[in-house]
Amino acid sequence: MMVCLLSVMVVVISAQIIMRFILGSSIGWSEELARYCFIWLVFIGISYGVKKQRHISIDAIYILLKGKQRVILHIIVNLLFLSFAVMLLIYGGKISTQIYLWGQSSPALQINMGLVYMAAPVSMLLTSWRIIQQLLQQFHLLRSGEKLSDEEQTSTF
Repeated sequence: MMVCLLSVMVVVISAQIIMRFILGSSIGWSEELARYCFIWLVFIGISYGVKKQRHISIDAIYILLKGKQRVILHIIVNLLFLSFAVMLLIYGGKISTQIYLWGQSSPALQINMGLVYMAAPVSMLLTSWRIIQQLLQQFHLLRSGEKLSDEEQTSTF
């Protein structure tokens, strides 16, 4: 999905550049479509960042801990992140639904703005799913007492 969104952005912006500078006219809806694709790309990227464990973090405490202490800290951080994601899922869903039902449409494309706003709850649903997957792995690791691999010892959350 991310590749499709990025591809649409590149094609639309390239077409806009060609139209504006070579042909002397512009596509009225191109910037709006690129903006909405970018919004969806950023929100879907949150879930991807969780999946790959690549979000920015401050690891000052984390590097001081070893073994199970790191896993416990990782669980606490993921539980906090999950609570934020669920909150954004609930409230973002309410706002998106409300805007969709109001029928507010975008200026150039005339699409329902509820679809644009739906990026937040959809991405938070995916993010919550990824966090729950990580939590299950961490609880299993904690319960089984397995020794952490070198990668798990040095990776940041």
